[in-house]
Amino acid sequence: MKRKRSAGWTSLSVLVIAVVALTAVASAQWKEKVLYSFQGIPDGDQPVGAVVFDAAGNLYGATTLGGADTCPGIAQCGIVYKLQPPAKKGGPWSETELYIFKGQKFNDGETPVGGVIFDTAGNLYGTTAYGGSGGCILLGGVVGCGTVYKMTPPKTKGGRWTESVVYSFQGGTDGDFPSGDLTFDSAGNLYGATQYGGGFGSCNAPFFQFCGTIFRLSPPKTKGGKWTEKVLYSFKSGTDGANPNGGLLFDSKGAIYGTAYSGGGTSNCYADGVVGCGTVFQLTPPSKRGGVWDEVTIHRFRGGSEDTNTPMAGLIWDKNGHLYGTTAGGQNSGGDDGAIYRLAPPSKGRSQWVETLLHRLGGAEGVSPMAGLIFDEVGQLFGTASVGGTHGGGTVFRLNPNRPGAWTLSVLHAFSGTPDGSYPTARITFDKSGNIYSTTQQSGRTGGGCGNQGCGTVFMAAP
Repeated sequence: MKRKRSAGWTSLSVLVIAVVALTAVASAQWKEKVLYSFQGIPDGDQPVGAVVFDAAGNLYGATTLGGADTCPGIAQCGIVYKLQPPAKKGGPWSETELYIFKGQKFNDGETPVGGVIFDTAGNLYGTTAYGGSGGCILLGGVVGCGTVYKMTPPKTKGGRWTESVVYSFQGGTDGDFPSGDLTFDSAGNLYGATQYGGGFGSCNAPFFQFCGTIFRLSPPKTKGGKWTEKVLYSFKSGTDGANPNGGLLFDSKGAIYGTAYSGGGTSNCYADGVVGCGTVFQLTPPSKRGGVWDEVTIHRFRGGSEDTNTPMAGLIWDKNGHLYGTTAGGQNSGGDDGAIYRLAPPSKGRSQWVETLLHRLGGAEGVSPMAGLIFDEVGQLFGTASVGGTHGGGTVFRLNPNRPGAWTLSVLHAFSGTPDGSYPTARITFDKSGNIYSTTQQSGRTGGGCGNQGCGTVFMAAP
């Protein structure tokens, strides 16, 4: 398998977007502050995925690049980091590199493309797109097919975190290029997605093989044992979709819900070697142990003026069982700038899920949202748009269901680039006070090893 890389993004994350003329937009500016600006090697570069809090108020996350320069092809392996709040109010946050990935030659992961998640014991888990023991090829050399890794906290205060590879993907009928955030179930199993592998379909050939998987990792039954991986579903690039995004969601019966970036068979979009504007899918667990998970496509995006296209993140529930998500647009569908959508479940007299577009993004609102959404306590939706806005660097927005059938969008912050951040692509996290935290992949205070574009930031915003 031959593979190519872009400078810091996955092959699916680079969208060519024409930013439209600025338009009037509801504004309710929050106070935004950059908590930390990454500086590149040996620090991180291009933070990816959502940040998570521990009980002490520290933030954790991963960067796609930076760290070490021992990885072939892209020459940077990425890091896992910790941000500690200041001892005195108003002081600077301090950053610690918990782990610097070394790459496949060191039996390690490289290039994280998803955030981190805690288990109940305080261990962190995440994914790397490359590295591990798999045999996937890049430019004639073996770089691995990606990993799921575990970060174990130190036993004594001030000690070092320990990294271990939970699973190395193998490509072919197994997964390849895991991406997006992982999800735990109540039994401690981990679930996620790989953009390629699985043994079906033709996606992004000749650089990548096949069209992706949904996988489960079950923890060892005995101390010191190995995690067990099972591919629950392999995408075929037809009406079922292709290139799943991770960030999976469960319902009360154990069914899994997620999105696929492309595929679906609708003729209005064509990307990654397959036809279709992306899908929302449901995986139902087998009725008997060892049986097959059943996949149902609950929505096929159509693009154009009737629908939207290109979901690049996971979903979220409301209390009534509706699903909400974002689409990035821009996939050969008439210049769509992305949207926020809702899917209503089947009900009496209706056998299908029904999609409603809550808001189409454009201009000063920001365009091309690449992250999922999050609700606050009063039912407002928060998200990010990766580019656009009044300064072109993307936005943080809020959707308020202030009257039935009409959601109002307000821009809470428009990123302006250095010394502010730009290109936000991660989901928002709330603290206990209702402040929001997330990352931008570019800009921040320059002076490190990333040139004028900057290495990205961790930021907060308060009402």
